[in-house]
Amino acid sequence: MSRKNLGIALALLALGPLLSACGGEEDQQTITVLAAASLTDTFEQLAADFEASHEGVDVRLAFDSSATLAAQAAEGADADILATADTTTMGEASDAGAVRGEATVFATNTATLVVPADNPADITTVTDLDRDGVVYVVCVETAPCGKAAAALLPAAGVTAPPASEEVDVKAVLAKVTSGEADAGVTYVTDAVAAGDAVRTVELPGAEDARQEYPIALLTQTAEPDLAQEFLDLVLSEQGRQVLADAGFGPVA
Repeated sequence: MSRKNLGIALALLALGPLLSACGGEEDQQTITVLAAASLTDTFEQLAADFEASHEGVDVRLAFDSSATLAAQAAEGADADILATADTTTMGEASDAGAVRGEATVFATNTATLVVPADNPADITTVTDLDRDGVVYVVCVETAPCGKAAAALLPAAGVTAPPASEEVDVKAVLAKVTSGEADAGVTYVTDAVAAGDAVRTVELPGAEDARQEYPIALLTQTAEPDLAQEFLDLVLSEQGRQVLADAGFGPVA
């Protein structure tokens, strides 16, 4: 090999890693999933599983209240998938033309009352929320967890207003586990995720008012095929098992 050709070969070898790196960036694919706050733990696990089986794919997750996410989807947010904690907010996104095809219900959830592990207010029934000095919190009524609280608490005889209305169910749980509230209305799945940090108190009527969780592709998705694969994972036996382990109920 001539000195000239040897120099060219060495130069190409030196550029190889740089070219590979550039190619890797070009090959990187990203999907963005808008998901209800109560899906945080399960979707983080499913996203990790999906990335592990899809080299070069990044799953970005955005968690918030279903009403907020549905509004963002309707406004054309740069996202591929929407998963909400009720069919109403998904319907709002669909009515705005943001949903591609039909939404599919993939899980159910049930509201419950949670108290700190040491239960300082000694709450044993939901009507204890009416006692003087008891501080309890709920979600805002625009969020599915807030709608559930607004329907179930008065029906159970609770007349005292909540101390605050939080943006989503994770915020309610944080108030309880930090000791800022004596009780809060969350979902069964949030109680499961909190483990020994909370106890649950029966919320009458909750079983008859289970929340249905729908998921759908968004019309603005730039990666419809890849997004469909993630949606399929959520609906698969593997996805159902992850959801069941977290306390979600099956689809009727």
